[in-house]
Amino acid sequence: MFEFCRKASFSSVHRHTSLIAACLVAGLGLTACSGLITPYRPDVVQGNFVSREQAQALRLGMPRQAVRDILGTPLVTSLFHGDRWDYAFTIRRQGAEPQLRRFSVFFNNDILVQLDGDPLPSEAEFAAKIDTRTAAKKVPELKASEADLAQFPAKPTSSAVPVVTPSKPASYPTLETPAR
Repeated sequence: MFEFCRKASFSSVHRHTSLIAACLVAGLGLTACSGLITPYRPDVVQGNFVSREQAQALRLGMPRQAVRDILGTPLVTSLFHGDRWDYAFTIRRQGAEPQLRRFSVFFNNDILVQLDGDPLPSEAEFAAKIDTRTAAKKVPELKASEADLAQFPAKPTSSAVPVVTPSKPASYPTLETPAR
């Protein structure tokens, strides 16, 4: 039963133990760094954003095509609920809480009869919320006094630079082959 242990040489057991120890050290090293390194996660935007201004432009009694012109194509249309259009919008960004907005419109004989959904932000509020750029720092005003400018050497005048004029214009070979 323990024949394998008797036949195994000391070096193979030592190698096997070293391999296990190296794996343990590497595993511990990787788990220790997991709190410092976060992988890149791209922004995920899905659906149709409906703003407060778009919802305010809707009027009960509007035809279906006019609603489509204002809100765009709905994200969800159902064969079983042909009189309802659902507009859903989600955005997931790294380091920010996901945003989810739902808005539904209901029709009766292709005429808008009801609006329902979450409170909608205005376009400016939405843009301000998703803008992650840092505020621009104030650029210092650049001024130099005459004394500051006097510390630098003066530029050479144009008469000090010699002008080289070619004696003969350059000739270039033709690009076309002569006709035979």
